[in-house]
Amino acid sequence: MSKTKTRKDYDKAFKIEAVRLSESSSQSVEEVAKDLGIPISNLHRWRRQYRNAPTLAFPGKGHQSDQDEEVRRLRKEVTTLRQERDILKKALGIFSATK
Repeated sequence: MSKTKTRKDYDKAFKIEAVRLSESSSQSVEEVAKDLGIPISNLHRWRRQYRNAPTLAFPGKGHQSDQDEEVRRLRKEVTTLRQERDILKKALGIFSATK
């Protein structure tokens, strides 16, 4: 029998409370993580994300920051513009060759 690891998903409220507990507690980060039953690396990552942008931390699935959404939109636009350019180049080649 093979063991498959299932990935646990933690909601935003849990992550925020874990970060607050780790920052306000007299316990070490490792002890707090152990008490909560989460990997230490997760708690360290959550603390870093929360410190960098408290209001934007832990957006959840499908939710992107405004900057990430803008990057996604611009990449899509670049792809479209490249396709249009390539079509125009081919059309120019076709019309130039027929003369």
